[in-house]
Amino acid sequence: MGKKNNVLSIQKNILQVLDQSPNKTFNYKQIASRLGVKDPSGRNHIIKNLKKLAALNQINNSTKGTYQAKKQEKYLRGVLDVSTNGMGYIISEDFEEDVKVSPTLHHKAFGGDEVLFYAFPSKGKRKREAKIIDIVERKRERFVGTLHKQNGTMFVRVSPRISSVDFYIESVPEMKTNDGDRVLISFKSWEQTKSPQAKIIEVLGVPGDAETEIHTILAEYGLPYTFDHQIEQKANAIDEKIPSSEIKKRMDYRDVLTFTIDPTDAKDFDDALSFQVKENGYFEVGIHIADVSYYVKEGSVLDNEAYQRATSVYLVDRVVSMLPEQLSNKVCSLRPNEEKLTFAAIFTLDTKGNIKAQKFGRTVINSNYRFAYHEAQHIIETQEATIPAELSLTSKTYTVDKIVKEAILQLNTTAKHLRKKRMEKGAISFDKEEVRFTLDKDKNPKDVFIKTSKEANKLIEEYMLLANKKVSEFIVKKDPKKTFVFRVHDEPNEEKLDQLKNVINGFGYTLNLASGETTAHSINKLLKDIANKPEQNLIDTLTIRSMSKAKYTTQNIGHYGLAFDYYSHFTSPIRRYPDVVAHRLLQHYLDEKKSPKPEPYEAIMKHCSSMEVLATKAERDSIKFMQVKYMQEFIGETFTGVISGVVERGLYVELVGNKCEGMARPQDIPGDFYIFDERNYAFVGKKTKKSIQLGDRVMIKVIAADPIKRHLDFNILGHVE
Repeated sequence: MGKKNNVLSIQKNILQVLDQSPNKTFNYKQIASRLGVKDPSGRNHIIKNLKKLAALNQINNSTKGTYQAKKQEKYLRGVLDVSTNGMGYIISEDFEEDVKVSPTLHHKAFGGDEVLFYAFPSKGKRKREAKIIDIVERKRERFVGTLHKQNGTMFVRVSPRISSVDFYIESVPEMKTNDGDRVLISFKSWEQTKSPQAKIIEVLGVPGDAETEIHTILAEYGLPYTFDHQIEQKANAIDEKIPSSEIKKRMDYRDVLTFTIDPTDAKDFDDALSFQVKENGYFEVGIHIADVSYYVKEGSVLDNEAYQRATSVYLVDRVVSMLPEQLSNKVCSLRPNEEKLTFAAIFTLDTKGNIKAQKFGRTVINSNYRFAYHEAQHIIETQEATIPAELSLTSKTYTVDKIVKEAILQLNTTAKHLRKKRMEKGAISFDKEEVRFTLDKDKNPKDVFIKTSKEANKLIEEYMLLANKKVSEFIVKKDPKKTFVFRVHDEPNEEKLDQLKNVINGFGYTLNLASGETTAHSINKLLKDIANKPEQNLIDTLTIRSMSKAKYTTQNIGHYGLAFDYYSHFTSPIRRYPDVVAHRLLQHYLDEKKSPKPEPYEAIMKHCSSMEVLATKAERDSIKFMQVKYMQEFIGETFTGVISGVVERGLYVELVGNKCEGMARPQDIPGDFYIFDERNYAFVGKKTKKSIQLGDRVMIKVIAADPIKRHLDFNILGHVE
């Protein structure tokens, strides 16, 4: 057995040498030199195995004594994904399943790189394996890792999902460094050396510290957390005073009742609502959106920066803005009692939300009130105009004008009708629960709580959806066809819906998958049936996982989740670049100019979709870090949780009340030996046949909390009846 393995190892090494230079020919001496083989016996083994490989037609032997890599008929492209144990998988359009690639065949590629590879049958298996031949494009050149100093040499260890090989620091850093520091490095080269060469460009701090970990999360995804001085200067040079000549070009809404409703800690107010009563019992609502495109000119330095970032990133302890603070929080932000330039979608509605008239264009406003959601909610719940001190943003009791109270109540009533219509058309009704933290002065978590949407949140949501939908519809219905940017959402993944169906059947629920419309209504019925049930969290999660991912594109396919045929993002240009593009295109068409070609806009939207994915991952990681940091205080304590995931190596448990998620090992469950049951998302006791499955409520004990790895360890003590 050992001899056979040795032969295979020699052959693999020979193939590796030839594949690294597929256009060159080698004799046995050159191959021996590359492999560091100097003894006659070793060289004889190489000669024998070269002849064997040539006889098997695995290498070329066109000239006597010289050998060359076998020319592959087709090299394929894909992206390398690396697991924590170093095993690689190539994601390629040429294969339905990911293709396995062993660590020795990575050809110096890092996780995330686009690679050139060929696939070959795996011995004794029907599946295929891959060998990376070349790197088409590095995903990134910067990495985060931990610095190790040893005998005057410096290495940086990065995540095993990036590389199993440490980076060698070739030059002494300009800044002071300590052993164990978390650092940001820049990859330089990886030629004939064993290790990739890199340079330290920033010290992020001591691992485990909240500031260090948040900076690490941003750096891991290549997201900047500061603006260059030049960008700040450009933003600071913008004049906040609006020229009278600009006001004359716009619809003037400065004397119309206008207000904003936002979170308590918001500073970038993207949107404001204007309200005025019209004849016949109708009213007009103006959805006024910060006119970022007026200040950020296409092709400017500020525009290029906004495009590169593509989105603001909302982490637990900070907002990493798409635009510098001068723009996001001051010039563009729709602050109360200040004249602001806006872009508006204005509708005349009846009380049931039917549109009687609409118009789009640039406006100027002067917001009368700035409400927090909970203040507006108080008006809705009590129908009173007085905001008590304990709810007031100013901590002082105040009373709004009667017209303001009536406006909020009317807008809320109509928003309910708009929402009802969406649901009837098949919109999916997810009531989002968001994890929020109370932080101390050092940004460490003191408390974690769940925030749910109330009527005031839904009021704003409905009018933003209305504006986004109608702007998109207005463009699409123009003749000839116009290039525009859409927010699209495809139909659910059928395979995942089947998995969902199998799980919910165990809880006594059904899902009708007969047609697209029926599916949406059936999903809504399911979500209604599980409300406030123990299995709600599980089924909510599985239903969301079955949904396709929304993205930006110029190719409209509608938005399945909202049940809209046309939908674009228009209402948040301070924090989303696609909205800025939508504003520019809308004004372009209002000026009756010709439609531009879609290709450049498609490339922009693809970039924005990619950046949105990174921002979402960073946001989730910051929440996970804070949750684990918070749970450090509760080592050894017991909590009730719900099984939120089942994989071969263990069970994920999400705690009831704070949504902190940890992992429990099946071998630690008392009373039996538990075996993985993949089909039923469960572990089943060998003797008792008792199962612990997805959605079960269990009692757990907190065993360990590692904020650096963002990982919690639980022991499952048993079921909660």
